[in-house]
Amino acid sequence: MRRANMLVHDTLQILAQMAAPGVATNDLDRRAREMLAQHNAQPAFLGYPSSSRSVAPFPGVICASRNEEIVHGIPNDEPLRAGDILSIDFGTCLDGYYGDSAITVAIGEIGAEAKRLMDVTKQSLEDAISQCVEGNRIGDVSYAVQSRAEKAGYGVVREFVGHGIGRNMHEAPQVPNFGRPNQGRVLKAGMVIAIEPMITEGSFETKILGDGWTAVTKDGKLAAHFEHSVAITKRGPFVLSRP
Repeated sequence: MRRANMLVHDTLQILAQMAAPGVATNDLDRRAREMLAQHNAQPAFLGYPSSSRSVAPFPGVICASRNEEIVHGIPNDEPLRAGDILSIDFGTCLDGYYGDSAITVAIGEIGAEAKRLMDVTKQSLEDAISQCVEGNRIGDVSYAVQSRAEKAGYGVVREFVGHGIGRNMHEAPQVPNFGRPNQGRVLKAGMVIAIEPMITEGSFETKILGDGWTAVTKDGKLAAHFEHSVAITKRGPFVLSRP
């Protein structure tokens, strides 16, 4: 899992450097496909089935979600613009094990409020990681995200949550970004969870666009998304998706 997650990390770093005004998210998707091919790895998102029979499987290798788009944005040919923020979610399967991580990046110069949203979202993930110790519960992880975000005046998305990860992309337990301390499943050494705060500038309410995949803020305000895959160990949290 460490190898799979480091491939995810390395790919996201390359995509973050590419993401600039005039670049399309399809360009990022193509680069991610090249990275997978170079390492003989499989995409985790491409062809992922929808919960609705009327919606086609996910068509991208990455999820590329811009501005008010929260998660599951489909890569396209529309050029990025200065002032956008872009969430890039990427997953892979390498030698039978999955890796999953996400970042939000600034496209050119962005406003102070967008930067603050990104900073708070990223810090909420760090707060959650600090709770990934044996004997704590999922609720401790969830509350760490929620408390940081809501104290800053932001919304915490309810409809989409983190998850266990291992030989499958999505495994038990679910890892919400909201909850109460001392509640939920006990964390034990050997577990790996993908923690992914999805934080909104305004209301936490969401809606799905006509493509059946892209989740956006209902009020049209900005959203940010960061994610790491974290192993619970006897020595504390081990973040598999960063050096």
